[in-house]
Amino acid sequence: MASNGNRKNGRAGAVAAIRAAREQMGELTGRTVESVLGVRRGDDGGWEALVEVVELRRVPDSTDVLASYLLVLDDDCELQEYRRTRRYYRNQVEEE
Repeated sequence: MASNGNRKNGRAGAVAAIRAAREQMGELTGRTVESVLGVRRGDDGGWEALVEVVELRRVPDSTDVLASYLLVLDDDCELQEYRRTRRYYRNQVEEE
């Protein structure tokens, strides 16, 4: 795969998918993606990206309300679907 995330063999790389997910999430929600939690090739091609956004800023920051969103992109990195998968406080620790 190309190290810069550009297309190789007509398919976008993971880096290009992450850039597109960040940009399109911002356009849809007006919120900036704070972090990318994961990215993987979709079962039917394209990409799935899990991102985290701040939905509500609070003082202190540890009480900010965050949310995880799953974004599904096609092979051209165009958004096909997105949905919130989790909502939580920044100081909330997830135990697995």
